[in-house]
Formats: sequence, C-alpha cells, structure tokens
Amino acid sequence: MAKHRKVQAASFFHSRLTSIISITLVLFLMGLIMLMGLLGNKLSVYVKENLSFSIVLKDNIKETDIQKMRNKLDALPYIKSTAYISKDQAAKELEEELGENPEVFLGFNPLQASIEVKLHAEYANPDSLQLIEQQIKRYTTVDELLYRKDMMEMVHNNMQRLGVILLALAAVLTLISFVLIGNTIRLLIYSKRFLIHTMKLVGATAGFIRAPFIRYNVVSGLIAAILAILLLTGTLYYLQTELEGLVQLLDIHTILIVDGAVLALGLLLSTIATIFAVNKYLRMEVDQLYYI
Repeated sequence: MAKHRKVQAASFFHSRLTSIISITLVLFLMGLIMLMGLLGNKLSVYVKENLSFSIVLKDNIKETDIQKMRNKLDALPYIKSTAYISKDQAAKELEEELGENPEVFLGFNPLQASIEVKLHAEYANPDSLQLIEQQIKRYTTVDELLYRKDMMEMVHNNMQRLGVILLALAAVLTLISFVLIGNTIRLLIYSKRFLIHTMKLVGATAGFIRAPFIRYNVVSGLIAAILAILLLTGTLYYLQTELEGLVQLLDIHTILIVDGAVLALGLLLSTIATIFAVNKYLRMEVDQLYYI
C-alpha cells in the first residue's frame, strides 16, 4: 500500500512538473514575441526620429533672423529638434569626410548655412514630409530642402511590414499556446475523469467540480509564469551584454509590461483551458469515458 502511494505521488509529481515545464516554455516564447513587438515599436520610433533633413538657408542672412526661424520651427508640433550648421562648420565637416578643405582649391567656401531638422516619429513618413516641405518652403530665408526621400520611404515601409509580421506571429503563437496548454491540462485531468463522473452522480454542481481543478492549474500556471519571467530576465541580461545599444530601447516600463502580460496569460490560459477540459468530461456519459 505504501509502495503504491509512493508510485502515485511520483507519477503526480512527474505529471505536474511536465505540465509546468510545457507551460513555461510556451509563455517564454509568447513573452519573447511581445518583447520583440515592443522593441520593434521603440526601434521604429528611434530610427524615424534620427532621420533628419536639412533646410538650406540663403546667403547673407543675419544671425538674428536665423534664430527667429529656429524658434518658429521648434514651436511646430511635428518638429522634435533643430540644429544650426554654419558655413564654416559645414566646410569643416566636409573636410573631415573628404580629407580636403574646399576653400583651398576653390578659393572660397561654396557651402551654405543650414538647419538640420529631426521630426517626431509619427510625422516621419512620405505623406507628412510633403506637407511639411510645402510649409517650410514658405519662409523667405529658405533656399531649398534636402532629404533622402527614398530612405524615408524604405524605413517607413519596412517598419510597417515588421509590425504586420510580428502581429501575425503573435496571433498564431497565441492560438498554438492555447492548444498546447489545453492539451497539457487535458492530459492531467484525463486521469480524474471517473472522479468527475462520480462527483456528478452524487449531485455536485459543475462549478463545484471545476473549482479544485481550476485552483490546481492556476497554481501551475502561476509557477510557470514566474519561471518564464525569470527566463526572459536572463535572456535580456544576456542580450544586454552582447548588444550595448539595447539599453537605449529597453526600459523598466517595457519589461514590467511584458512580465505582467506573461503573468496574466499564464493565469488566464490555465483557467480557460481547465474549464474547457473539465466541461468535456462533464458532458460525457460513463460508457464514453472508457473509449477516450
């Protein structure tokens, strides 16, 4: 008798451990997808807000007029920042790139002063840029606008494509996760199918029968979620040591959102899967229980 109980206890422990490990791996993958989605959004904002265009100014403009123009530009809702580049500074930057000073062989500085402008991410797209270009060209001090339209379009299209791919991947993984967790929990409840039928025979309500199974699997889901969060934390720590720029995109707020979502999914999916699994056996007649 004691040996039989030990075997039952070992089987129970093995089943629960297998269940927790399965749910942990599923939640870990879902956490990675959510993290990639949030990081992808932050990366999109970071890239777009670091794309700049130059407002080339006409010659012989007073410093006071340039400052007035910068103040007006900074006040516009779509502009994140501006930086003034004088003729001398532009010549120095060109010399650093080419290794030669253009004034030496030309006898004069051919470059013009300019204002480098960076936009807020939501305005860094081809449609908005056309409207912004029209508005800025109205200034009498502006000679022309210089920007890489093809690069702006490429970044915008690629970021949109990445968002769609991540959304589709998250939807598919959520469906797969529910199926995997459902199957894992169904296997655990399978051994208790005759107990469920006996409880039904003595008049126990469906809610009363479900309650212990829900509590049991919610605890398993909670443990699995905590383990998944620990795995995610370890993965992020490793990535941070390998990718130094990750710290600029990743913050505690993002990590807390992902951790909270993983915890909520662990509890929610375990609860829903348990209800579906128990309901399946509640609907069965005793004869059917022998053939599943």
